[in-house]
Amino acid sequence: MNPDTKQKAIGDFVNQQLIGSEDVFLVAVKVIPGNNIKVFLDADNGVTIEKCIRINRALYKQIEESDLFPDGDFSLEVSSPGVEEPLKLHRQYKKNIGRTVEINMNDGTRKEGKLIDVNDDEIIIEERTGLGKKAIINTTNILFNQVKHTKVLVTF
Repeated sequence: MNPDTKQKAIGDFVNQQLIGSEDVFLVAVKVIPGNNIKVFLDADNGVTIEKCIRINRALYKQIEESDLFPDGDFSLEVSSPGVEEPLKLHRQYKKNIGRTVEINMNDGTRKEGKLIDVNDDEIIIEERTGLGKKAIINTTNILFNQVKHTKVLVTF
């Protein structure tokens, strides 16, 4: 079985585990060399360690019983994506409204600003230029098809 087929099967297993947990959603499944499976979950109000542990245990059992890895030679990690991972889903953008984001555009340019809204086709950010009372705030609409990737910036 090829890696793409395994990833899809594991994604289906995860979605089965998430039935009844409408606030938690699957972001990505990666099967990397050595049969190391990484499952990234997110939630509208943050995903808890307890939720990751529960999904991990149930998913591990389901993968074993499915015979996806006949020798039982696999490892499984279930976690939230973390701040180093770019936003992938529309739902992730929605949950991060109000936070500062860095957007790398398809044309190679970069934008940074406060994410203020998200709709089906675009995101809207506030970009600030200058400091203090002379700062200028511009609202910028960016179509999703112009975005290469977006990361949430940690600010203190």
